[in-house]
Amino acid sequence: MLSLQEISDRLEIQDLLVRYAHAVDTEQWDLLDEVFTPDAHVDYSAMGGSAGDLTETKKFLAQVMPNFPAFQHLVANSSVTVDGDTATARTICHNPMLVPGQEGAKTLMLCGLWYLDTLVRVDGAWRIARRVEEKSYMFLVEGTSA
Repeated sequence: MLSLQEISDRLEIQDLLVRYAHAVDTEQWDLLDEVFTPDAHVDYSAMGGSAGDLTETKKFLAQVMPNFPAFQHLVANSSVTVDGDTATARTICHNPMLVPGQEGAKTLMLCGLWYLDTLVRVDGAWRIARRVEEKSYMFLVEGTSA
């Protein structure tokens, strides 16, 4: 049976993962300061993105995400292992993104990946110290103009 502390840790980590998705989906890059440690390493290279520190990651997201008219990050099925003030998590992310097309045509890019996270408790709050994306799939669904 899980202890109250283990239950609390797992729920706090799940909430942290949802806060990440919310920050990205609402393009509120400074909210990522509450998700990651200041010295975090974030590696999006498996899906064609950047790899670097938090400042570089925020800059990358701010440049790239506005190019997509619509997108969502659904995070689920987290496998979390807590060991005191450190933890690891492997979380599925389903990320549909609308890609602008020519002459009003729309293309949907479907991205499936896992976030491989190393987390630490900092001043009583969980933060991601390292995130690496692991690719599952990426494909385009061509649409027609509306």
